[in-house]
Amino acid sequence: MVTDELDYTFQAMGSDIRLLIGHPLHPKAPSPLEAADGQRAFVLGFAHRLSRFVADSELSALNHDPRSRVPASPLLRAAVNAGLWAAERSGGLVDPTLVQALERGGYARSLDGVAPASLNDALAAAGARAPAAANPAAPWRLVRVDDEAGVIERPPGVMIDTGGTGKGLCADAVGYRLGAYTRFVVDCGGDIAVGGVGAQLEPYQITVEHPLSGEPIGTVGLARGGVATSGLNVRIWRNRDGSFGHHLLDPSTGSPAWTGVIGATALGESALEAETLSKMALLLGPAGARDVLRERGGVIVHDDGSVEAIGPIGLHRAAARTAA
Repeated sequence: MVTDELDYTFQAMGSDIRLLIGHPLHPKAPSPLEAADGQRAFVLGFAHRLSRFVADSELSALNHDPRSRVPASPLLRAAVNAGLWAAERSGGLVDPTLVQALERGGYARSLDGVAPASLNDALAAAGARAPAAANPAAPWRLVRVDDEAGVIERPPGVMIDTGGTGKGLCADAVGYRLGAYTRFVVDCGGDIAVGGVGAQLEPYQITVEHPLSGEPIGTVGLARGGVATSGLNVRIWRNRDGSFGHHLLDPSTGSPAWTGVIGATALGESALEAETLSKMALLLGPAGARDVLRERGGVIVHDDGSVEAIGPIGLHRAAARTAA
């Protein structure tokens, strides 16, 4: 077991960001601590520039610009492209144009530091379970990124949220920047990128947590690529009228999706792909999740708390706790 790699944690994007970094592969590479400090600065800048909750962010400027063709930095273009890729990959289920629906549902301000509502209470109050569906109008198809001209095109009023794919994109970007080290893990609030030659020899064991209890379900071995978990337990709130809201919406209705799945973990070639697949699995409900996760593998947690491993996930179950 590797014990001498740097373990570095900080807060950003409303989450714990954790970096595990092995030894440099090249004598001139920065030390792991210097690399981690540099990546912390990158992540904090990424989060500020792409937050819809920050009035002077690049994303806020785009969303409130009256022009249909808006100059955009390479970072903003990459983030919007990631959202469009996820929308295409998911058939419109992971839709980056749901900002107004999120705000109407009670997610107009950051929930950082706000204790989530009870998921058990929300499940008891939720209506009939049904899989989510794409919005037939597909407003995301009206968004276009022109990298050659350095602009983003969309009809004024079509607002974009990069939060649905931003953590996966960020994890992959930091992982790319840590390519000069023997092994690494980049965990951006549950969207995880793994790589390095050392990880090929000794894969990391990634813990999967239960969304109701927070206890470990088990571990998944990963040598390269991405793993991500989407759940209803972190971004869930109670509105003034007593109803519950959460951040994973059914694009066809603009309302919170109650599908029979409350947590989903997926493997992917990248953290962005894993994040997209995990959201698809949760939004589609148990039957759809099995189809989505069958090829690469994943785990779903049902409304009743039961856990189902799907495909080649290699989940090593945690030992059950006994009363003292």
